[in-house]
Amino acid sequence: MKIELLSINLVNFLTKAGLSLSTAKIVETVILLLLILLVSAIANFVTKKIIINILKHIIIKTKNKFDDVFLENNVFNSLSHIVPALIIYYSIPFAISKEYSEIIQSFTYIYIIIVVMVVLNLFLNSLHDIYLKLPVSKEINAKGYIQVIKIIFYVIGIILILSVLIGKSPTTLLTGLGAMTAILLLVFKDTILGFVASIQLSSYKMLKRGDWISMPSRKADGNVLDITLNTVKVQNFNKTISTIPTHVLMSESFVNWEGMRESGGRRIKRSINIDMKSIKFCDEKMIEKLKKISLIKNYLEEKQNELVEYNLDNNIDNSVVVNGRRITNIGTFRKYVERYLVSNLQEVKFEKYYDNGIEKEKEVVVKEGKFKPDMTLIVRQLQPSEKGLPIEIYVFTSTVNWVEYEAIQADIFDHILAIVPEFGLKIFQNPTGEDFLSLSNNFSSKS
Repeated sequence: MKIELLSINLVNFLTKAGLSLSTAKIVETVILLLLILLVSAIANFVTKKIIINILKHIIIKTKNKFDDVFLENNVFNSLSHIVPALIIYYSIPFAISKEYSEIIQSFTYIYIIIVVMVVLNLFLNSLHDIYLKLPVSKEINAKGYIQVIKIIFYVIGIILILSVLIGKSPTTLLTGLGAMTAILLLVFKDTILGFVASIQLSSYKMLKRGDWISMPSRKADGNVLDITLNTVKVQNFNKTISTIPTHVLMSESFVNWEGMRESGGRRIKRSINIDMKSIKFCDEKMIEKLKKISLIKNYLEEKQNELVEYNLDNNIDNSVVVNGRRITNIGTFRKYVERYLVSNLQEVKFEKYYDNGIEKEKEVVVKEGKFKPDMTLIVRQLQPSEKGLPIEIYVFTSTVNWVEYEAIQADIFDHILAIVPEFGLKIFQNPTGEDFLSLSNNFSSKS
């Protein structure tokens, strides 16, 4: 070999120069070590400053931007550390004795293993970054799978390092590892559960980054920031961070609001309680008053004509209140709320027109309004209770933005609560301290 020939020639040269054979051997060893270090340094310089720079220039010039990720994550720079290590590993036996060269080779081998593990880690990180730029990443989270692959590489790397340190074959260590399976299962229990859970979450498309979820048992209500092998990070709306074990999402229930976001409509489902003592039939005076409300004017006129026709056809005696069919204030109120909501499906303006000499109105749509016209809109009665008769508003807003949603909901109930007395109705409310004080004062004044 060339290095062996160089060593022999160098010893011969030194002995001819007047050095003893033992001294010539020592000087030869030092010169060879310095030569190996010099070659390693030159190789490191050439690799990093020339080859890597040429590679960077080529990658930057390419139209494909995915390969830029490998540059940003320093994959090639980290890989360049292997070159000088390989030179030392294969050259050191020719410079020093076998006993010492094996020790240096062992540490060099461990260094190479560590570098390879670092490079593989950066390479997998780069693949994940590239994956996040693909549309499919919004549907399927791959971070858990990447972490599992990393763990496998780490375990292999640790086994190789241990085999070098104790001087045993990796196969021997793997054979002995079988006896530790139970302990390993216990140590990696959360990791195994998290891996299985992440597969299920991805396969069934139950969760992805950016989804809004709520999980009261874990005090989580916000957007998913990250899904890892062991944990799911959720940024709550109060800007705190909740960390949930991944496997818990499969064993406990949570609500994913992403379907609501995608639909473009958010549900309002709230009721007000009407005092049942205020519910009654509408007399002529009240009907005439309510006809002045434009939203229900046509409804009342049509309803009146319908009821008059029905009562006449069935010979109803109107002198008795319970006979026949009559308009109620609660029914009229419910119809008003329904039409109030419908009028907000779009922004409309009313144009007058004449039909056979009769003045009528028609709605003209100006632009889309506060509610989704293609989703359910109901104003309904719920089961009466000791707290009155609940009138529930069930409608979907045309926005999913929280602030806008709350503003629309507040506007609806501001209006409804203010308009209730116009229909001769009262909101049910438990007696307060002021009510009891007023009652006490009345008794005192009478006594």
